[in-house]
Amino acid sequence: MPSCLRWIATGSISLAALTLAACGSGGKPQGPDKGPRTVGFVVVKQQDLPLVTELPGRTSAYRASDVRPQISGVIRRRLFEEGALVRAGQPLYEIDPQLYRAAAAEAEANLASAQASAQAARALARRYEPLAKIEAISQQDYDNAVSAARSAEAAVAQRQALRETARINLGFTAVPAPITGRIGRSLVTVGALVTANQATPLAQINQLDPIFVDIQQSSAELLALRKLLARGGASPASAEVRIVLEDGSEYDVVGRVQFSEALVDPGTGTVTLRAQFANPQGWLLPGMFVRARFSQAVDKGAFLVPQAAVTRDTGGDPTLFVVGKDNKAELRKLTAPRTQGAYWVVTRGLNAGDRIIVQGTGDLRDGQAIKPVPADAPQTVAPKGQAQRPGAAR
Repeated sequence: MPSCLRWIATGSISLAALTLAACGSGGKPQGPDKGPRTVGFVVVKQQDLPLVTELPGRTSAYRASDVRPQISGVIRRRLFEEGALVRAGQPLYEIDPQLYRAAAAEAEANLASAQASAQAARALARRYEPLAKIEAISQQDYDNAVSAARSAEAAVAQRQALRETARINLGFTAVPAPITGRIGRSLVTVGALVTANQATPLAQINQLDPIFVDIQQSSAELLALRKLLARGGASPASAEVRIVLEDGSEYDVVGRVQFSEALVDPGTGTVTLRAQFANPQGWLLPGMFVRARFSQAVDKGAFLVPQAAVTRDTGGDPTLFVVGKDNKAELRKLTAPRTQGAYWVVTRGLNAGDRIIVQGTGDLRDGQAIKPVPADAPQTVAPKGQAQRPGAAR
């Protein structure tokens, strides 16, 4: 037989043998048994988790006061540095005092005149008193003298009040700081005419240490929180607050909630909560936007589960795998209302001590045999061509 024919025959016999072998195995290639899948797990424990809320807020001064004149006149001097810290009662402006000094002197002179007239009237009444008793003068003349003395004394009291008013107005020529705080820029200049009832203040003072943060919370969120407390699922937490500044950094001072308003803003549907913070270095200024983080309640007996372990089923419900009986994967449905950092807060569906599968969950099936190892256990990859050590990740 020619060589080419022998090659064709040999090849046909070999192909037929392979075909028969395949048919004998059911059409499935044979391979080594891989055994149960190795998965990594973590053990969860029950704990009380604060219900952390993050809400927008805006800073406002602890105290704010406009510096306003109480008399009319021309600004003669400015007695402060703009942006400086001023003390209550410290003179800030001087209004030209000449007119008020003259008015005080006139009031003093009028008082002296009234006092002299009163002294004369009292002396006349004293002289008339014995004469009226012996009927040397008429009773009417004596009554008139007594009445004139009393009128003179009332005039003295009136002049004293006018003198006091003139002195007060003279004192108002030095415009004082109403509160202690940081003063802003001056809104008037030397030589400007000011009046007692003008709309524009001379300057503004803000007390910045401590400082308030006004936080806005929707009435719906507040109602949900109150319902949660009423059901006993949470307990009131300490009213400590932390804030995140506009640049993303966290303010290192912890504040406290002072009160919550008892009404809802009809325009925004929110309730204002006011927190107080120490501000010794003056980092916080009135009008800044911040994010306030605080715990309004505590979820009792919740679990923290890594987000990577939780998936969603076709209905949108959160699920995860746990190590079940006989080392088989068990699918659990959860109630996970919120996240906290890199974790889901699970309130239903888990028990203390459950082993949550966090590694090797790809295409894992419910009831599948698994080989659980701690998630933080070192995984050894065998060199190519060598068998993998028991317990190594597959």
